[in-house]
Order: sequence, then C-alpha cells, then structure tokens
Amino acid sequence: MDFDLEMLEKAKKIADMRICDRCLGRQFAKCGTGMTNDLRGFLIREELNKHGYESRIDKPCPICEDIFDMLRRYSEVAAEAISSIESDNFLIGSRVEPEIVNKEKNIQESFKLENCESIKNELNREIGKLVLSMIHRSVEFKSPQVVACVDTRFADVMLDCSPIFIYGRYNKFSREIPQTVWPCRVCHGKGCSRCNNTGKMYKTSVQEIIGNIALEMTGGKEHFFHGMGREDIDARCLGGGRPFVLEVSQPRIRKIDLNELESRANQSGLAQYHSLKFVQREMVQKTKNATPTKIYSVIVRAKSKVNKDAINGVASSFKNVCLSQRTPQRVKHRRADLVRRRMVYWVKAINVGDNTFELTLETESGTYVKEFISGDEGRTNPNFSDAIGIACTVETLDVIAINEGSNASI
Repeated sequence: MDFDLEMLEKAKKIADMRICDRCLGRQFAKCGTGMTNDLRGFLIREELNKHGYESRIDKPCPICEDIFDMLRRYSEVAAEAISSIESDNFLIGSRVEPEIVNKEKNIQESFKLENCESIKNELNREIGKLVLSMIHRSVEFKSPQVVACVDTRFADVMLDCSPIFIYGRYNKFSREIPQTVWPCRVCHGKGCSRCNNTGKMYKTSVQEIIGNIALEMTGGKEHFFHGMGREDIDARCLGGGRPFVLEVSQPRIRKIDLNELESRANQSGLAQYHSLKFVQREMVQKTKNATPTKIYSVIVRAKSKVNKDAINGVASSFKNVCLSQRTPQRVKHRRADLVRRRMVYWVKAINVGDNTFELTLETESGTYVKEFISGDEGRTNPNFSDAIGIACTVETLDVIAINEGSNASI
C-alpha cells in the first residue's frame, strides 16, 4: 500500500494510543485493497518503524478491548442460530458496546479520517466470512431471508427472519365472519365479558382460518392479511374469489407445502382458499392498491308491491351512472364523513316477485351497494329506491366476481 506524509503523521498519532493492528488498520481501511485491517495495521506500523518510530500495543486494546479475539465464538453461535431455521441466505449484523463505538468515532472525527471503516462493519464482515464456511448458505446484502445480529457483549445472537408472503384467492361462504381479525370494540383486544375474554368481536375470520394454520406450519410469530378490498361480514364472496396476500412474520420454516395449507384451511366450511403461491413483498401493495370492478347479486325487499316492468325499466336505466355517495350511516363511526363518486356500470333484474326481486350489477371498486339500493336517507344519489318510488333494502348480498384490470362490461 502507498504511504504519504499526511497519512503517516496521522497514523503515528493514532498509534501513540497503543491500539491493536486491527484498530489502526481500520482507520485507513480504504487505503490499499486485498487485505484485512489487521494486516493493513501491521504494514502501517512497519512503515512507521522504518521512519524511526517504534509503537507499542496494549492488552486489551484501548479501542476494541480485543473483541476480535472472540471472532470464532461469535461465528459459531451465529452459525448455530442460523442453522436452526430454514433459509437460502443470511446476513450478519452486530451490537457493540456504545463506549467502544464512541471511542472510535471520536478518533475518526478528531483526525478527520475519510478512509476509515466502522468497527461494526468489520465485525459483520469477518464474522460473516467464518459463518459462510460453516453453514454454506449464501450471503445476501439486499434482501436477506435472515439477519443474525451478534451481541458482542454476551456472545448472544438474535435472529430477524424476513416475512414470507403467500398470494391466493378466497371464497367466503359464511355471513357471520369478517375478512380479518376484528378486535372487541369494548376492550380493544385485551379481553372482557363482552367478548368472552377473546379480545375479538367474532370467533374467527377469513384471515385466522388460514393464518393460524400457516403459523403452525412455519413456526412464525404473527400473520397479517392483505385483501383486494373486502366484503361486509354478512356478505358472501363467491365465483372466482377475492385475491389476497397472507404475510407471516418471523418464519422458522419458509418452504411449506401450500397444497397442505390449502387443504387444511378448506376443512372449516366457512371459507375456501385456492391458487396459493409464494410471492415477493411487492405483491402486497399491488393487491391492496388494485381497483377492480365487482359484480354483485343482491336480494332486495320492497316495502310495498312492485311491478316487474317498472323494476326492469329502472334497472336498465342504471347504465354507466355516477353515484354521489356520502359515507354510510352504518360505517361513519369508523370512516371519514366524505362524499365519494362511484360508477354503476349496469344493473339487471331477475326473479321479480310481489315485493322481492334479485338484482345483478357491476360497479366501480368502493361502491356501497346496500346504500345504492336503499338511498341511505338521501346520502346516496341517485339510488334504486327513489328511482322506483318505493323504499327498498338489501336482504342478502353476494360478491360473485372481482374483475381485476377490468374497465367494466359496458
């Protein structure tokens, strides 16, 4: 490596602190390539000797306190921890006594060192090299499946496993379960007499049915459910199903059998899951941000007798109609009171009886279908009730298609 006068002057003053070769070399880590910091420090010290300066090294080193003597131990505990879980790759991190970090930082700032490296970077690299030889898994810097953080104070290791993401579709057959975990409104998840100490408003959910099984299979910590929208609790989701991404945090096993997961989840009878596959994190936002059109089937009850021709005529009139929908009364306690513009693309009427009839309709994502039928006391305009001149309410509602990427069937 090349030595200039300014560098040697700084190196001489730093060596006066009687630090080890590693700590000396680390202050000039970008000077010279293809060598470790301890070799770099040794070469710097030799060069200083040639200029008549003989430096000494204290034990323990005044900066690192000889923690590099523990490299083999740190590597062994890290390798053991990583080997206890399933992963294709890994990355090493470290925790160092704040006093050590601050001592080094003060030196680098005092001498305005621009070619230095932090002690944590060197530890991570050197431990990682040894671990790599022990477990034969690749090192991944950008998106590691597991990060092993070595606490140098106690030779202890904490693992941080990246989540796994499972994409699929679900059908919901029950009108009595929500899509996701619904915390109790009274205790907010703590457990009370209202919720029988479960902390939940409902016994289970679409999320929990598959999520709890996924936790068991992966040894994960928590599950999170990211749906492409959601249906009301009392609505079914039929047809091709609703896309979702299940996220499992801190999995110890990553490569689970998705066919087994699907089979076990489908035994509940409350919901059904299919088309499961592993995906990357990016699929979460893609799924949540999608705005597909949706086709619904609703059974409507009118307050008085209806005319079949009138119902058919009104249904036909709602073609590419823009609704003005103020936040419904039933959800205004948990959603902002706003006026939203939503499209109804078409409506068809079938099975018209004396005071009941069935409608099939396609709408823009985010349309409140129940309020389109009832009018919600004038909060949705135009609406079906006003159009036929008879108050109507939805008895049952089913989602029968979610058209990803559709611009509606015009």
